[in-house]
Amino acid sequence: MNRQELIAKIIDDVLSAVGGSASGGKEAHASHTCCKDGVCTDGLCVVHNKEGVKNIVEQGAARITASVGVDDAGGVEPDLARMIDHTLLKPEATIPQVEKLCDEAKKFHFASVCVNPSNVSLCARLLAGTAVKVCTVIGFPLGSTSTETKVFETEQAIRDGAGEVDMVINVGRLKSGDYDFVEKDIFAVATAAKRHHALCKAIIETGLLTDEEKIKACILAQRAGADFVKTSTGFSKGGATVGDIALMRFVVGSAMGVKASGGVRTREDALKLVASGADRIGASASVAIASGVTPASGGY
Repeated sequence: MNRQELIAKIIDDVLSAVGGSASGGKEAHASHTCCKDGVCTDGLCVVHNKEGVKNIVEQGAARITASVGVDDAGGVEPDLARMIDHTLLKPEATIPQVEKLCDEAKKFHFASVCVNPSNVSLCARLLAGTAVKVCTVIGFPLGSTSTETKVFETEQAIRDGAGEVDMVINVGRLKSGDYDFVEKDIFAVATAAKRHHALCKAIIETGLLTDEEKIKACILAQRAGADFVKTSTGFSKGGATVGDIALMRFVVGSAMGVKASGGVRTREDALKLVASGADRIGASASVAIASGVTPASGGY
C-alpha cells in the first residue's frame, strides 16, 4: 500500500467512526506534496526553489510568527512584514515586554501580535486604530481543559479584542480514539470564534502524535470547521517539520490553512515549510526570517 492509499484508508476509517463527511461538504483529501519516494516531483522543494522571499509571497504564505527584539536587526521587507504574527507567549512575559511587542508590530506593520489571553485587552488598546490584529491562544499549552472552559476563554478573548484564536486540541482523547469528543471540542471553539467573525486554528501538537494520528487530527479539525491546522504549541517536544507540513497539506487540501510553528529559526527553515504547503509560519525570531539575520536564542 502506497502513501496515498494509506492516507485514504485512514480517512475512510475516521469518517466511518464519526459518520458523514467533512464539515460544510469539504471532504478531507490529498492535494499537494513535493516529493515522492525522495524524488522532487514539482520543483517546489527547498533544493529546487531558491528565489528567496519572493517565492514565499508567490506561493501563498500568509503569516510568519516572531517574538520581540527586532528594532536593532535591520530593515524588514514590506512583503514579509505583512505575513508576520509577532508573538510573545512566555509565562514570564512582563507588561513592558508586551508593550514593546505592540510598538514593534506597529513600527514594522506586522499582521498581528499573538499573546496570552490576559494580555489581549492591553494589546487591543495599544493597537487600536492600526491594521495590526490581536491573536491569542486557547486551552494553551496542554489542550486538556474542558470544552466549556475553552469556549468561555474564546468568547472572553474576543470580547477583549482578539480577532484570531489558536486552540489546542485534546491530544489525550485523540490518542484514545475518542474522535467524536475531539471533533466536538474543536467545533465548539470554532463556532464561538466564527460567531464573532474571528479565525480559529487547531493546534494538533504533532510532536506527540504518530503520522496516523496527525492525519486523523487534521480530518477532525476540518470536519469541525477550523480555519487552520497548526503543528505545535512550541511548549512540547518537537516542532514543525517539512514532512509534517507536507502530510497535513496533503490531507486537508486547499480547503484549510496550514500553520507551521515550533523550531523555525531561519529564512531557510521558513522557505522549506512554505514550499511544503504552509500558509503561515510560527517562529521565535522575526528578522532572522524576514531579513536573514542570525537569530538570538529564545522561544515563544
